Amino acid sequence: MRRKELLQMIEEGENLHCEFKLRFSSHEKIAKEMIAFANTKGGYMIFGIDDDKTIVGVQSEKGEAELIKEAATQYCEPTVKFRLEYIDLYNKEIVVAEIPESDEKPHRLQDYLPEFDITKAQVYVRVNDKSMLASKEMVRILRADAQKSELVKYVVGNNEKIVFDYLDKNETINVKLLSRLANISERRASRTLVKLVRARMLLIHTKDNGEEFFTYAG
Repeated sequence: MRRKELLQMIEEGENLHCEFKLRFSSHEKIAKEMIAFANTKGGYMIFGIDDDKTIVGVQSEKGEAELIKEAATQYCEPTVKFRLEYIDLYNKEIVVAEIPESDEKPHRLQDYLPEFDITKAQVYVRVNDKSMLASKEMVRILRADAQKSELVKYVVGNNEKIVFDYLDKNETINVKLLSRLANISERRASRTLVKLVRARMLLIHTKDNGEEFFTYAG
């Protein structure tokens, strides 16, 4: 990354692909951010920059780098891949961690369980300029995407028809609403909507507060 590119990123502020860190806080907090980027579209964590865009710099490049490595390898499951760059801005050292979008989704905070447990896994995704805990619906979609398991043949039943009828008259639907409309459990409503996303019939969206809703695809 060139110095000019970094300055432009700082000027644009935090967003879906960029997070500022004044300094390394804790392994778990940094791991959450790295997991969120890896599970979403990738991004940059810039160490030595305050939330108000002030360029402060880090005390030790090597120390910061070692802590970032520990967070990625010991606190993320599976390990999150990253690349570090060290850039001098106005005689202050900045550490940039680039986290690419992963093909091993979903990453989660290390829980030392032998297998992935959707009821216990802490999976994070990036929503605008925040890293947020993913819903079970989002986790299922991440797993399906990673396994390239798109639903090619999908039988549309009564619950799906209720979804389509509702979306023909309204812009969005969510799990609780479908559960009420179809008189089914929220778990079954969730699976119905997730399958429709996997079949590329619906899209899933996340609000700033973490609430999720579904719309027609396209």
